[in-house]
Amino acid sequence: MCGIVGYVGKEQAKQRLLDGLARLEYRGYDSAGIAIFDGSAITTHRAQGKLIGLRNSLDGKSLPGCVGLGHTRWATHGKPSEINAHPHRAGKIVLVHNGIIENYRTLRERMRAIGRKIVSETDTEIVAHLIDEEYARHADFMSAVRAACRELEGSYALGVMNESDPERIIVAKNGGSPIILGLGEQEVFLASDIPAILPYTRKMIFLEDGDFAELSRAGVKILDIDGNAVVRSSKQIQWDPVAAEKGGFDRFMQKEIFEQPRAITDTIGTRALEEQGDVDLDGITFTKEELERCRRIYLVACGTAWHACLVGKYMIEQIARVPVEVDLASEFRYRHPILDDKCLVIPVSQSGETADTLAALREGKRHGARVLAVCNVREATIARESDDVVYTQAGPEIGVASTKAFTTQVVSLYLIALKLARVKGTLGATEVRQALHELLALPRLIEATLQVDTKVREIAQKYFRAQDFLFLGRGVMYPIALEGALKLKEISYIHAEGYAAGEMKHGPIALIDEKMPVVVIAERGPVYDKVISNLEEVVSRDGKVIAIATQGDESIVEKASDVIYIPYLGSHLAAVLATIPLQLLAYHVATLKGTDVDQPRNLAKSVTVE
Repeated sequence: MCGIVGYVGKEQAKQRLLDGLARLEYRGYDSAGIAIFDGSAITTHRAQGKLIGLRNSLDGKSLPGCVGLGHTRWATHGKPSEINAHPHRAGKIVLVHNGIIENYRTLRERMRAIGRKIVSETDTEIVAHLIDEEYARHADFMSAVRAACRELEGSYALGVMNESDPERIIVAKNGGSPIILGLGEQEVFLASDIPAILPYTRKMIFLEDGDFAELSRAGVKILDIDGNAVVRSSKQIQWDPVAAEKGGFDRFMQKEIFEQPRAITDTIGTRALEEQGDVDLDGITFTKEELERCRRIYLVACGTAWHACLVGKYMIEQIARVPVEVDLASEFRYRHPILDDKCLVIPVSQSGETADTLAALREGKRHGARVLAVCNVREATIARESDDVVYTQAGPEIGVASTKAFTTQVVSLYLIALKLARVKGTLGATEVRQALHELLALPRLIEATLQVDTKVREIAQKYFRAQDFLFLGRGVMYPIALEGALKLKEISYIHAEGYAAGEMKHGPIALIDEKMPVVVIAERGPVYDKVISNLEEVVSRDGKVIAIATQGDESIVEKASDVIYIPYLGSHLAAVLATIPLQLLAYHVATLKGTDVDQPRNLAKSVTVE
């Protein structure tokens, strides 16, 4: 993995490829490369590190040619290096690859046994050798790719060039690695994500597992693995390319933090039927009988989305009174969960391509469970394979550390909780109406909360040299504490831990001293007094307390070293408001430390491998 761009057309490929890769930088990567057919041979150019390194190495080189492939790599097999960077070559075959070939070790030994020289540590190079071997047998490019793919186990999105057949690119897809084709006038584009090619075309085809596509200036032909023709309809994409620009902010993450009022407004959209005291989940329906026979709901996700699921558990259980289990998607199917047609599985994913979450979805469907996805990307694999989808409407999120995707996921789960409660009868129209009234006030209150930005930066100045942080919360604020800790460690590289505040005295209290900043989420709520007791335990051990408190709470000033105020908004949606200063704290600490906020080391935006 991580980013793929390809071009077959009438224009010079070099700039198309570099521009497309630049629009995929948000995914996180450790090396980059391109391959172009110059009229006589395919030339490859690769560089370790950021795309600027590749650009610099190409300065002064014209690289003529109208067919080419580009790639940004996030290491899975072999350390980041130029030799491990894509594209990879074997004989006449040059290719790029996202995904993981699970049986690559067996294939590598087979290739070595027949005299093939393997120069990299990657699984991708093995695929190039395999296709080159098959081409020697078949003398047909498409047939060779299809035959080679019969040997592969795992997930892959492949873009393949052949120096003996240089006017075409062959594409293959299997597993959780997305691949998109863009259709233009006498030109075709290939990409792993929409933004890479959006400036050139809005007409796109989303390949499905088992698809093989031939790209040429004449257009696209799609086959299955047996060579039978496949029809895939094109979609007209409505995204505005300007949405992927920084819009005057210093960094994408900063812009996306401040976009949250708009993102949440769009997510609520027309779903809140305040007058009727009901929720319209874009036509998704549940019957009372279906919910009464529903034994449990499984929320499954990874990383930040898993924290959203933890918040969702509080919401659904307390509002709709349905038992909820929250699973890390990477663990879900391996623990053999009790699944059947009386369960509802809700996979949550920003990209809609997260490999572990997709596997959990498929496990649910295999056992007959209904699947309702929460996803940000239309036509993503998770969206396509689910029975129903609630789209978060966050728009493109470029920063690797998720911000607006998280808060829109929480809002989407809140809407789902209200809908389930309304159908089941645990809330009546009046109660839902009040809940929606609070929800509709949320974007405005986030705008107000964002005004703490200057205050948070001042606090960050005091603590950005700390080596450890502790985040504490109770109830629905416990997962917010986890999320705050994750954001800080993701982008500042400072060690941080989130804990349920009541658990502090069961171990973490041993860490607290005058060097330890402790962020305590102490909003006015059902467990406020208990949180204050936990806060005082920190203070008595000389810990430096940064309190997230409800506006008007003057008493907390005497107890905390620093206080950040948020508006009051009920017992559930306050979790969204509390998230905002934690995002800002992580952002400002990271910028003061000088780290790459938008593309933190070792991280990828869309994790499409297990």
